[in-house]
Amino acid sequence: KAAEVILNETPFYAESGGQVGDTGLLKTADGSEAEVDDTLSPAPGLVAHMVTVLNGSFRAGDLVEATVDAMSRAATMRNHTATHLLHAALRRRLGVEVQQAGSYVGPDRLRFDFNYPGQVSREALDSVEDEVNDQILHNTAVSKVEKSFDEAVGGGAMALFGEKYGERVRVVSVPGYSEELCGGTHCARTGDIGSFRIISERGIAAGVRRLEALTGMAAIDR
Repeated sequence: KAAEVILNETPFYAESGGQVGDTGLLKTADGSEAEVDDTLSPAPGLVAHMVTVLNGSFRAGDLVEATVDAMSRAATMRNHTATHLLHAALRRRLGVEVQQAGSYVGPDRLRFDFNYPGQVSREALDSVEDEVNDQILHNTAVSKVEKSFDEAVGGGAMALFGEKYGERVRVVSVPGYSEELCGGTHCARTGDIGSFRIISERGIAAGVRRLEALTGMAAIDR
């Protein structure tokens, strides 16, 4: 049985900014269970858990134990932190005209769309891949700090075109290398990514390129 469950507080991340929503399990004290297939935010400040009820029932006022799928969350975190490193590496290698034009961050892979006038050479892609892996090997601590929007942007943090930001924002940075406004989940250190492998790069529209990559064991298996 499919349903939507709203909790007064939740550890689940709702789909936003290209990152997919968390999956996991909800369980009540009487043994009722529901599998969380996706987590969405239909309105600001509201998190909806899209569930399949496995057994029992859920009623308003029930106390539930909410458990995020740890392996899926960790894989998604690797891909999200790697996306920030990739963005920085592309701008360093191809120039600051590189601008993010969309993204997908899930447990299976990352996809990064960016504005760039022309094809990207194999040599440039290899250089970008090497630079991201070099940052992974540095095992730098990833910083997540909340600031005012003006303070963050004034300090050099990158805001994505078209995104809506409030007065308070979260700045995710790899000190000395990458700094972006981002509300997603991220690794504690760059070394947690493990490894990074670009698997495809192509044009998808005039002046827009799409790059896909893998991290962790998925990159090693590839």
